[in-house]
Amino acid sequence: MNIADELLKGSRLALSRAITAVENEYDNAVSIMQTLYSHTGNAHIIGITGPPGAGKSTLTDKLAKEYRRQGKTVGIIAIDPTSPFSGGAILGDRIRMNELTLDQGVFIRSMGTRGSLGGLSRKTSEAIKILDAFGFDVVLVETVGVGQSEVDIVKTADTTLVVLVPGLGDDIQAIKAGILEIGDVFAINKADHEGVDRLHTELEMMLDLNQDKIEWRPPIQRVIANRGEGINELAEAIEKQIVHSKESGQFVNRRTNRTKSELLAMLDEQVGRYVRKQLLAYGKFDELVISVEKREKNPYAVVDGIMTTILR
Repeated sequence: MNIADELLKGSRLALSRAITAVENEYDNAVSIMQTLYSHTGNAHIIGITGPPGAGKSTLTDKLAKEYRRQGKTVGIIAIDPTSPFSGGAILGDRIRMNELTLDQGVFIRSMGTRGSLGGLSRKTSEAIKILDAFGFDVVLVETVGVGQSEVDIVKTADTTLVVLVPGLGDDIQAIKAGILEIGDVFAINKADHEGVDRLHTELEMMLDLNQDKIEWRPPIQRVIANRGEGINELAEAIEKQIVHSKESGQFVNRRTNRTKSELLAMLDEQVGRYVRKQLLAYGKFDELVISVEKREKNPYAVVDGIMTTILR
């Protein structure tokens, strides 16, 4: 089957196979993406991030249902952490989205991080483009639980939704991870728990100090995702951010910066792959490793020498 052509005709099987091809770097992956690229750029991409246990999967499920109620089609990419030891991932986020699996207007794909930092899989951006080309109106990307470096979602999403919960001990732990800077909309989930007022106040205070958010002050919406409370209001807050983003020019700027980042990342990957291939043909790499280990040569001079030899 011609995967790209079948996908553009609406085949969900082709959609699954296209993402698998890209994720596993099959031989036909690049040709699929080349065919689909001109059909991308129409979906609105919403990144959903926050600390572990914040209820991101449940909130993603409820938000998807809200968009379906509005008549929009939804693609969901749920990123799960990959074990650094076994290389496996549970991919269990979809368990919380069971009801959506029967909806033909929704497509859910779980992906492992495969060692990538930043809360996303290296192939997330390609998977988003595939869902976009298929024709989904909204693409929701749920990241793994944020850590200090897991803020890559801002480079991928048009709108970044940060989910926080009260009572995690340090209520502003996510703010330390750079989350305050990337949030376009904040959701305080489990708003029926103790400490919600304190967290809300602290967030408001921190937003007052953040001079980068002068044009758009991120709204803070309280929700109880497992009961579906506050979801409609959250969707409205996201819609207001989308309108502001497009009117202010921020939407175009983000997409331009994203394209630039993607091109640089692709160049890095291609150059790195070429260098590794040439190193194998070079045949003296193991000798260089031993000489560096014995301190006979320094790694900086060795790398300079290799680059001069390979890229001359």
